[in-house]
Amino acid sequence: MEVTDIWKVLPHRYPFLMVDRVISIEAGKKITAIKNVTINEPVFSGHFPDIPVFPGVLIIEALAQAAGILALTSRDRSLKDGYIYYLAGTDKTKFKRSVVPGDQIRLEVEVTNIRNHWMKASGKAWVDDALVCSTLLTCAEQKSL
Repeated sequence: MEVTDIWKVLPHRYPFLMVDRVISIEAGKKITAIKNVTINEPVFSGHFPDIPVFPGVLIIEALAQAAGILALTSRDRSLKDGYIYYLAGTDKTKFKRSVVPGDQIRLEVEVTNIRNHWMKASGKAWVDDALVCSTLLTCAEQKSL
């Protein structure tokens, strides 16, 4: 999935779209996606100016966006149909190392439970072979009015 395909599934746009590419997706099971971290990202002007570190909350957001792509694809839903998945919660989140400009984050999300209007998933973020973050995600579906 290229970014133009991702735009059809997620409502996010620059500077808040955190998924640059989907490497693989298995509906109802798992997704692997990429977030490229560059020094040009607006967040680095303040986090932190002399020691640029990609915020952990944005790593969680990137995992949540990948989970949203997986959930919508698994349920055969799309933005044009009026559906969106929101991050409803995280549990057992751990950060193992910093992410800095030049890193490429590999986002891996695996469904643990999917129901009518929500999905639970395990998310892991990697840089090369190093685990940088792990979390359990809960995502809730909403249809716009």
